[in-house]
Amino acid sequence: MQLFQCQCCGQVLHFENTTCLRCGRPVGYLPGANRMVAVEADGSVWHAARAEAGPATLPQETALRFCRNWELTGCNWMLLAPEGDEAAAGGYCRACRHNRTVPDLTDPLHHARWQKIETAKRRLFYSLLRLGLPLPLPGSGHPEPLVFDFLADDPGAARRVMTGHSGGVVTIALSEADDAAREATRARMGEAYRTLLGHFRHEIGHYYWDLLVRGGGAISAFRAVFGDETQDYHAALDRHYGGPPPAGWEGTHVSAYATVHPWEDWAETWAHYLHMVDTLETAAAFGMTIDPPADGDGELSAEIDFNPYRTRRLSRLIAAWMPLTVALNALARSVGQGDLYPFVLPAPVLEKLGFVHGLVAVTRAQA
Repeated sequence: MQLFQCQCCGQVLHFENTTCLRCGRPVGYLPGANRMVAVEADGSVWHAARAEAGPATLPQETALRFCRNWELTGCNWMLLAPEGDEAAAGGYCRACRHNRTVPDLTDPLHHARWQKIETAKRRLFYSLLRLGLPLPLPGSGHPEPLVFDFLADDPGAARRVMTGHSGGVVTIALSEADDAAREATRARMGEAYRTLLGHFRHEIGHYYWDLLVRGGGAISAFRAVFGDETQDYHAALDRHYGGPPPAGWEGTHVSAYATVHPWEDWAETWAHYLHMVDTLETAAAFGMTIDPPADGDGELSAEIDFNPYRTRRLSRLIAAWMPLTVALNALARSVGQGDLYPFVLPAPVLEKLGFVHGLVAVTRAQA
């Protein structure tokens, strides 16, 4: 995630900001321009405030609206108003137009958890837009548009809501926004990592398997790297939850859950790729350079001065990623936390990441 700047006072803006902390103006993210914009009200619309300290964001006469979910403190994205295709969006931004179901927001607990889910979803969409991936909208005529259901458990139902993906519908259980419950689930299941953003990145991986692998004619190439996905998925899940993961899985997979089935291996690898590019962009935005004096052979050195969303070679990503993760873990330990990056990347995982990287590059080139 890059850093942004208020065009009025020069204050650094972060992706989740709704107000500039220096000049007090409302700010919103305009995805088409990839800018955070400080705005001023003009009747029923907003206009970009006059640029004085930072770069001009867009012409001041451009009329803008906040996403309808802004009124619920659920979104800080903006859309052009009232002309153009966005006028058909029902007042929702490029990310929120994909929402099909949200919980009962009159319930304060549901509302608070939905806000956390929306924060993670916007970070997901930032990456997908930056990578140039297809995002077919509901009602667009696409056979498998991307749709989100954010569901709360029904107290009278026998089964709890399960996070997952099926046929273009990504379901996120509202309970996953309960930090204590999610951490308890992570510990109980022996997972190294479990976050809302991780859920989004994993489940969207399943969606892009449908679009880019199956729909893009890449199944043979996929099987050569990940294995045969026609094996019984439900039987594979039963095996996984019925016993320990295969011995030595760390040498072939990015996580224990990736060993379940080729589909899950793909989704875990896809999520990891999004972790990498977004974290590297953040490091670049802060001008991070890793070059410890004791590292005589250069294995822990990296200058992150490139755009990870557009680099052609996976090797360049990996060369910067490995030193960065060592630094991240050392920093986390310095404040008494566990490793931020509890993963290793053996050669088979690097090959899988290379497959994802190549498929994304091809998709972007064909867009």
